[in-house]
Amino acid sequence: MSSGVAVSDECKSQFEDVKKGKKYRYVVFYIKDEKTIQVESLGERDAKYEDFLRDLQKGGESECRYGLYDFEYEHQCQGTTESSKKQKLFLMSWCPDSAKIKKKMLYSSSFDALKKSLVGVHKYIQATDLSEASEESVEKQLRSTDRV
Repeated sequence: MSSGVAVSDECKSQFEDVKKGKKYRYVVFYIKDEKTIQVESLGERDAKYEDFLRDLQKGGESECRYGLYDFEYEHQCQGTTESSKKQKLFLMSWCPDSAKIKKKMLYSSSFDALKKSLVGVHKYIQATDLSEASEESVEKQLRSTDRV
């Protein structure tokens, strides 16, 4: 079900800056006036995961957000002693349990429009609390897509 919410051009260009240009570590998006998905904040390349979580939640505990993050981790191929650095983009829908039903429905029905606009995301994650949005939980989900 589509909500009729449009994705702004700025969202697409900032996504390219993260994906190809590696200018930013993350982007946080929000829905403005129930009409458009806009960029709310950007994280510099040296930003930490905690910074991403803080920006994702800075609207308060009743606010939903979307977050795009360029996640890096070490991966060791089976049968080797060498590890390589992996980078994967994930898009998170952050809708805390304390958010109003109408807002949760708007964000959940608009997630598809954002997914279709941002081509090249490795994983889509829906989080309702900090345990689902934690760095450990996200890394586990991203590693599950690795080849051994």
